[in-house]
Amino acid sequence: MRRATVSLLLAMFAAVVLCACAIASAGQQAAPAVPQTARQALIEMFFSKTSGTFAKHLPAITRATLDQSGALASLQGYSAMLNRVQTEGQSVQTFETGSVLMVTESSKSGERFEITVENDSLRGDEDDIEVSFLTYKNGTEQHKPYMPQITFAMKKEAQLWTLNEVSLTIHVPLADPDMLKAMTENMAARQNAQATFTPHSEVPAQTAGNDATVLGAMRTILTAEVTYAVTYPAVGYTCTLSNLDGFGGGEPNEHQAMLINSGLASGKKFGFVFTLSECSGNPATSFRLTAAPNSYTFGRKTFCADQSGLIRSSQDANAASCTATSTPVQ
Repeated sequence: MRRATVSLLLAMFAAVVLCACAIASAGQQAAPAVPQTARQALIEMFFSKTSGTFAKHLPAITRATLDQSGALASLQGYSAMLNRVQTEGQSVQTFETGSVLMVTESSKSGERFEITVENDSLRGDEDDIEVSFLTYKNGTEQHKPYMPQITFAMKKEAQLWTLNEVSLTIHVPLADPDMLKAMTENMAARQNAQATFTPHSEVPAQTAGNDATVLGAMRTILTAEVTYAVTYPAVGYTCTLSNLDGFGGGEPNEHQAMLINSGLASGKKFGFVFTLSECSGNPATSFRLTAAPNSYTFGRKTFCADQSGLIRSSQDANAASCTATSTPVQ
């Protein structure tokens, strides 16, 4: 009789345990997935290495227009460019909460770049995320003569956060001591250069950029081209460097997109001549970027790239010699 009672109790205990496990399992399966925030969508759009995530968070009408024009496929090169950044000695970290959105560091140069969130204004199915930028060199913040801020206006479409609008604001602190110091030093340097310049004199070695400096300028233009094509899909890529410039004030538009500084937009920087060409299609779905040494730095490498973002180099100082078969830059 005792054995029968013990067996019955064990059976009842096992049944209770199985029932509890079944309820717990059902509860886990029924738990709803946590919806993606606008900030998470923005991070996925710009920093995910998965192909297609950039276009995924564009408005439906934008995707349809780009797809019809054939420009949508070229946006897949954005993820490839991010992959190359991370394989060239730079680490990229993103943060879904907190004051810092993204941090990238270079183990070679000791430089650190931060994107910080200044304001996150959520209003139902709309969210305006305002960000600013900080640069550090060996742990010391590098002050810039201007302070750009970008606002990403996110909007929900069919339960998916999309980038509906991008606004760029540049603050120039005219009373800032660092700003005034940099301004006066630059003006003094220009006056000295004009006073000592003679025809056919050679440019001092320190004014000519090294390969890393020129490659950095190339990547700046390549990134600006991708942003420009997304911002102005009816135009696509531009073959006019001044269109990427911000000179002139007012609101950004297709003729002054405010994506690169005026020095680089002039096409002459670091002893090299930067040229955009071969924009084909309407809207343009391709372009060619070259950086060839000028007469003062003749004998240096020539660099070239296209909408794929891959930079190549040739030993010949002639821009035409840098082609798709030239050596890829590591």
